[in-house]
Amino acid sequence: MGLKLIACDTEKANDVKRIIAICKHLVPNKVGTGRQIKAMIMGIPNVGKSTLINTLAGRAVAKTGDEPAVTKSQQLIKLDDDIMLYDTPGMLWPKVENENSGYRLAATGGIRDTAFDFADVASYTAEYLMHAYPELLKTRYKIDELPKTDWEFFEVAGRNRGCVRSGNQVDTYRMSEILINELRSAKIGRITLETPAMIEAEEIVVAEQRIAAEEKKKSPRGRKTLTSSKNAEESEVGLVQGSLLKK
Repeated sequence: MGLKLIACDTEKANDVKRIIAICKHLVPNKVGTGRQIKAMIMGIPNVGKSTLINTLAGRAVAKTGDEPAVTKSQQLIKLDDDIMLYDTPGMLWPKVENENSGYRLAATGGIRDTAFDFADVASYTAEYLMHAYPELLKTRYKIDELPKTDWEFFEVAGRNRGCVRSGNQVDTYRMSEILINELRSAKIGRITLETPAMIEAEEIVVAEQRIAAEEKKKSPRGRKTLTSSKNAEESEVGLVQGSLLKK
């Protein structure tokens, strides 16, 4: 059947209502028959699933919040006589092998802020944005020329934003929070943190790391030493046997 994709603003009702029309178009045999179409909202945490549901329903039926894991359990929402919508808690992969994916999830709010080093994620984000979106950073933080390193960026941007402590020291941690919060609220601009080419290249690296880890398990430390020791013992036995034969 393929996938039907649409781009929409979750806060614009007319935009979102197209989803209902598409659902009915996909299963026309159920429309008006009393047999409900069952649809499900799925996605990683903190991407606006509950906001989308509230707009679809035309009322506040799902709790929203600017942090992951606001929706705790599955709930049913009746959109109209034909469609029953299932809202589910945000889902993540059991294990995120790609370290870069972990940073991106943290930067966008897919992982709780208490689960990672905030400054570390901000550093990763700044470095990426300096490379991929330099003009947006310069415009947002009023910087004529971007510095070479992420921490120099926090120094310059932090001073421009008034993040200065006593002793004229820039509060880089506060600037880190500003950067991440403004990324999440789209104040920096329209940004993507990954591209198909990036993911393809990173998956190759992850696959190589996985193979290396498996090979390491198959060849535990000490095996070479044990083999050498065994060979030495066999040599000693051979020498003893040779001596006995000579006698």
